[in-house]
Amino acid sequence: MAPDIRVGTSGWSYPSGKGTWNGIFYPAPRGRQRRGAPKFDELSFYAEHFNTVEVNSSFYRIPTVDSAKKWAARTPRNFEFSLKLYQKFTHPDMFVKATGSDPSDLSQRDVDEFRTAIDPIARAGKLGALLAQFPASFKNDPDARGYLEWLLARFQEYPVAVELRHRSWSDEREEILALLKSFGAAWAQIDEPKFKGSIRQSRSGDPGAFYYLRLHGRNAAQWWKHDKSEDRYNYLYSAEELEPFAEAAKDVSRKVKKAYLYANNHFSAKSVANAAILQYQLGQNVSGEYPEAFTEHFPDLKGIVKLLPEQPGLIPSRKPS
Repeated sequence: MAPDIRVGTSGWSYPSGKGTWNGIFYPAPRGRQRRGAPKFDELSFYAEHFNTVEVNSSFYRIPTVDSAKKWAARTPRNFEFSLKLYQKFTHPDMFVKATGSDPSDLSQRDVDEFRTAIDPIARAGKLGALLAQFPASFKNDPDARGYLEWLLARFQEYPVAVELRHRSWSDEREEILALLKSFGAAWAQIDEPKFKGSIRQSRSGDPGAFYYLRLHGRNAAQWWKHDKSEDRYNYLYSAEELEPFAEAAKDVSRKVKKAYLYANNHFSAKSVANAAILQYQLGQNVSGEYPEAFTEHFPDLKGIVKLLPEQPGLIPSRKPS
């Protein structure tokens, strides 16, 4: 049986800002849309190219049950969603700033609300993993470990990937690995700019769990100081930079049942380009068709991706900057 290595991006909809995907990955419409014409379906188009996606929006607001049902219905049978846990679970300071509410009342009710929201995806057999992404300020101490254990216990019936960013966690690697393994959780491998307090990791995963890799880019200059949050992810990996991750995934796939590779360097669809390169390096089918504007932005992908046939209602709207 071929190893199940799934490649995708973090999020699929970036409709505005300097880093929009419109006119690069998503074909741009010509003029005003005709009345009654079907709206372009970004998720369905995305799912023609990749068999998994990491849902970022669930971090900012818990999806409605209706939204989850529609996501499942608009994607192929073998498609999988990995969903980021709501910010109240992992980023209490951000939760307070966004909602004005007190995160200290976190309870089983919050857990049940999130579980109910994702149930349509789980029942459709399309749930990949849940991602508990913690900030760099979440440091390894008894209280933090106790909370992590509480959280993993509440979501134990799902595959959970835990993203830890502070070096104090990797300084006690074996202890933390044992904690994650006791709940069947994966320690998310991350690539990002490294600073003094950044976590230290190898590219290999835990052979006892699934494998989960997130590529955030290496834009160190704008990682902490940026005008817009999207600027942090304005980084394009070269094929040479991606090759070690492809090789690590191949190696790990011999030890785990499933591997997920997500590109989060989403600025101007750079994550899409890097995900397509990873598919190619892994010997996978680089599926779907891309607008010509995509290869104008990413010329290294010419001859690797298939181009959309010219359509009278669609034009590329942006040129490479």
